[in-house]
Amino acid sequence: MELSERMWSSFNEWFWQEKLWLPPNSSWVALEDRDGLVYPHPRDVLAALPLALALVAMRFTFERFIGLPLSRWLGVRDQARRPAKSNATLEKYFLTEGCKPKEPQMAFLAAQCGLTLQQTRRWFRRRRNQDRPCLSKKFCEASWRFVFYLCSFFGGLSVLYHESWLWTPVMCWDNYPDQPLKPGLYYWYLLELSFYISLLITLHLDVKRKDFKEQVAHHFVTITLIVFSYSANLLRIGSLVLLLHDASDYLLEACKIFNYTRWRKACDTLFIIFSLVFFYTRLVLFPTQILYTTYYESIASSGPFFGYYFFNGLLMMLQLLHVFWSCLILRMIYSFTKKGQMEKDVRSDVEEADSSDGDVAQESLPLKNGAAPTDGPRSRAAGRLANGHAPAT
Repeated sequence: MELSERMWSSFNEWFWQEKLWLPPNSSWVALEDRDGLVYPHPRDVLAALPLALALVAMRFTFERFIGLPLSRWLGVRDQARRPAKSNATLEKYFLTEGCKPKEPQMAFLAAQCGLTLQQTRRWFRRRRNQDRPCLSKKFCEASWRFVFYLCSFFGGLSVLYHESWLWTPVMCWDNYPDQPLKPGLYYWYLLELSFYISLLITLHLDVKRKDFKEQVAHHFVTITLIVFSYSANLLRIGSLVLLLHDASDYLLEACKIFNYTRWRKACDTLFIIFSLVFFYTRLVLFPTQILYTTYYESIASSGPFFGYYFFNGLLMMLQLLHVFWSCLILRMIYSFTKKGQMEKDVRSDVEEADSSDGDVAQESLPLKNGAAPTDGPRSRAAGRLANGHAPAT
């Protein structure tokens, strides 16, 4: 026990070296509470863990008793789905090999299970649809995030409205790091951190979109930025980053809600507003105000240090994600101008129809003893595979 305590103490001393995280000629002693002034301390962020669990409980309660009834009241209806018939062979392949087998493998599976190629394709379509979230789930998730982002944005705006650094970002470095912590900023910062931790906790339950990996990267970068900026007393510039992100996030969630309720005009109008706010805050304000002041003005009176490179590296990762999502938004805008309305989120996985153009209209008769039909719709490749040929690679 004593050995582990000494090792932990030695690690803390090494990790929190002043030369790593603070500007030259600065020390942690200057950030100790004194004379009625309170400063941020790394241990404070631990309070975000139980608060994150509380937010998860609040989310489930909100979705169950508010989001779901609201979706029904607004006319959100889940599409009827035909379940895939029980098939151990296809299910094993679906879970272990992939949900979209290539044509040679599809033919091999059809021969192995005694099904037509059409029946096998249909089974995989229905099975993929089973794993896709229903519309009411998407509505509940979007409505919860809308409520949080809306409250967070206007709550943060009320906290920062009278602060000088909101209007003049260079003031973020005035007398840094000797900047006392204000209660309102602390509670808002803690709430934001707790929310992003809660998103990681419920990641496996959330709707998975095509930019899932980018979303996970965004959550990790955001949590790291919040924890680091709080520990190094970079709350002023950190608060501006949070406010810029919240400015467009609640508009996106509101746009999703109108899309799920099929209020097309409201959805299209709100999408245009969201796009303008997103481009302005993340492609204009973020690089010209946030990145500029952190790269240049932050070290005007001191030299660069490790924390400077670490913080700016994380901010640059955020900017790259902004560019990625901007490209997706531009694709949606192109679709909007071409077709006259917003059809879908390009990040979403579209539900497949129960039949496709490639299928024949009439299914063949059920097969007996797994034998290949002589006049059914199965391809010649399936017949060859059924006679013992290995699938093409």
